[in-house]
Amino acid sequence: MAQQVATAFSGHHERGERALAPDLARGAMLLIIAVVHAHMFRQLAGGMGAPDAAGWVDVATTILVTLLAENRGYPMFAALFGYGLMRIAMRHGEAAPGGNAVGKLRRRGFWLLIIGFLHTLLLSYGDILSVYGVIALALAAMSQWSGRRVLRLGLIFFVVAVPIYALGMTALLHGADGADADAGFWAAMGLRLAAWPFSTMLFVLISVFPFSIGMLAARRGILDRPQAHLPLLRALAGWGICLAVLGGVPQAPIATGFWVPGMMGESASLWLHLVTGYAGGLGYAALIGLLVVRVGEGRGIVVRALVATGQRSLSCYLWQSVAWFGLFMPFTLNLAARLSYFEAVLVGALVWLGTVIWADMLGRRGRQGPAEAFLRRRLATRAA
Repeated sequence: MAQQVATAFSGHHERGERALAPDLARGAMLLIIAVVHAHMFRQLAGGMGAPDAAGWVDVATTILVTLLAENRGYPMFAALFGYGLMRIAMRHGEAAPGGNAVGKLRRRGFWLLIIGFLHTLLLSYGDILSVYGVIALALAAMSQWSGRRVLRLGLIFFVVAVPIYALGMTALLHGADGADADAGFWAAMGLRLAAWPFSTMLFVLISVFPFSIGMLAARRGILDRPQAHLPLLRALAGWGICLAVLGGVPQAPIATGFWVPGMMGESASLWLHLVTGYAGGLGYAALIGLLVVRVGEGRGIVVRALVATGQRSLSCYLWQSVAWFGLFMPFTLNLAARLSYFEAVLVGALVWLGTVIWADMLGRRGRQGPAEAFLRRRLATRAA
C-alpha cells in the first residue's frame, strides 16, 4: 500500500504510470507563479514607487505580468489539482474495487491543509496548499458524482463566487496596502495568521470552478492522451490565451498606476481579469498538451528537467517561498525595496530556474522531493 501513495500535486500512483503532460504543465506553470510572486513582493515593498513612476521598462514588465501571468497560472494549478485527485480516485477504484477512495483524498487534503498552515505561519502570504486542502476535504466526494453534477457545482461557483472574491480581495488589498512593508518577523507572522482564514476561503471560492473542470478533464483522459483530443486542445489554446490577454487589458492601467477607478471599478476589473484568467489557465494547459504531442516520446534535457520539476512541484513551490523569505522580506535582504519591477521579475525567474536544476538533479538520482516524501510517509502510515 505504501508504494501506491502519490505526491500531493501530481495525483498519480506509480512513477511508471505518470503521463507527461500534467507534470510538464506543473513544471512550466511554476515559472508563472514565481514571476507573479516576485512582482507582488515588489509591489508590496513600495520602494521606488509605482511602475508608472519607475520607467517604461517597469511599466512594460507590469503590463506583461498582468496580461500573461497574474490570475492565469493559479487557475491552471487548480485544474491540475482536480485532474490529479480524479486520477487518484479512478486508479484506486481500478486497483481496489469498493475501496475508500474518498477517504484517501480527504487524508491528502488534511495534510495539505497542515502544510499550508505552516507555510503561511513561517514563510509567506498567498498560500495555495491550504486552499487545496480545504477543497479536498470538502469536495472529495465529487470524484464519485456524475459529470453533469460536477459541472453544475463548478458553474455555480463561477457565477456566484467570483464576484464575491473580486469584492473581498479588493477590500483586503485596500485595507492591507503597505501595512506590513516594514514589519518585523513576528509582526509579519501575526499579519499573515490574521489574514490566513479570510484569504484561504477567498481563494477556495475561485478555485472550485477550475478544480471541477480538471476533474471532468481527467475522466476523459485529455492530458493523459492529448493526441486523441487535438481539436479541443487547439481551440482551448487559441481562444483561451487570446481571451486572457484581452481580459487583462482593463487591469493593466490599474496595475501600472495610470488609472485609479475606485473600489467598485477595481472590483469589476478584477472580476473580468479572473474570469478570462480561467480561459488563460486552461489555454496554457492545452498548449502544454499540444507540445507533448509534438515532442512525442522523445525527452530532451529541457523537457526532462521540467517534468522532474512537475513531479516535485510541492517541494519546488515551498522552496520558492524560502527564496522569497530570504530575498524580499524587510527583515532579511529586503531586495524587493531595492530592485526595479523588471529586476524583481528576473530574480523570480532565476529562483524558478534554480528549482528546475535542483529537481532535475533529484530526478537523475531517482529521489523524491522532500515535501513529497514527507506527504507520502504520512499517507502511507495512515493507510497501514
